[in-house]
Amino acid sequence: MNCIIIDDEATARVIIGQLCSNVPSLNVLEEFPNAIQAIKYLNQNEIDLIFLDIHMPDFTGFDFIDTIKNPPKIILTTSDPNFAIQAFGYDCIVDYLLKPITPERFEKAIDKAEAIKLNIPEDKISSQVETSSGNDLYVNIDRRLIKIDIPSIYLIEAKGDYIQVKTENQNYTVHSTLKKIEDKLPKDLFLKIHRSFIINVDKIIDIEDNSVLIKKDIIPVSRSNRPELMKRLNLL
Repeated sequence: MNCIIIDDEATARVIIGQLCSNVPSLNVLEEFPNAIQAIKYLNQNEIDLIFLDIHMPDFTGFDFIDTIKNPPKIILTTSDPNFAIQAFGYDCIVDYLLKPITPERFEKAIDKAEAIKLNIPEDKISSQVETSSGNDLYVNIDRRLIKIDIPSIYLIEAKGDYIQVKTENQNYTVHSTLKKIEDKLPKDLFLKIHRSFIINVDKIIDIEDNSVLIKKDIIPVSRSNRPELMKRLNLL
């Protein structure tokens, strides 16, 4: 998701930027010390998400929201807990983060924003991962059990409240957690290399620095998961 940060405090912008850098799906395009500059930017650019402070000189966060037409999704970032009720009167506001913002709380807010952005029709969403048997994984889609050939899976990505299972022939969007499906996959074939990604190790094409190439997907490898990945490879 392309996003911008609006906060009159430079330190706050740095902290939010650092939190964003830990989430592969976030791309911070710009940072602004006031809402006026951000409005000018939005008149010429489209974005998916705004991190917005409430208390700013001359023009508050709520003034900003009231000014722009068709606002993107917004996560409020503030030290003041007194505006939560007012905040959720706005359809565009996804979450309300109190400073200091913890990484865990930040990630929950991003999960909410990503789930909303997916906007997947109900008949296209699997309600759960049901079971696995041998080389088959079953998911419940529209009251039907759909069989997925486990070796054909090359990548599983967490996206908010959903996971996307990518196979050789088709992709499936499942309302589940990465942990739940990880428990159902063979450990000798699959490896979690990042908090948002599980890969089929046999499908790796290339490894460079802290990323792997599978099909056309470049997947980040977290520092903590890299040693286990290197152990699993048949190195000369």
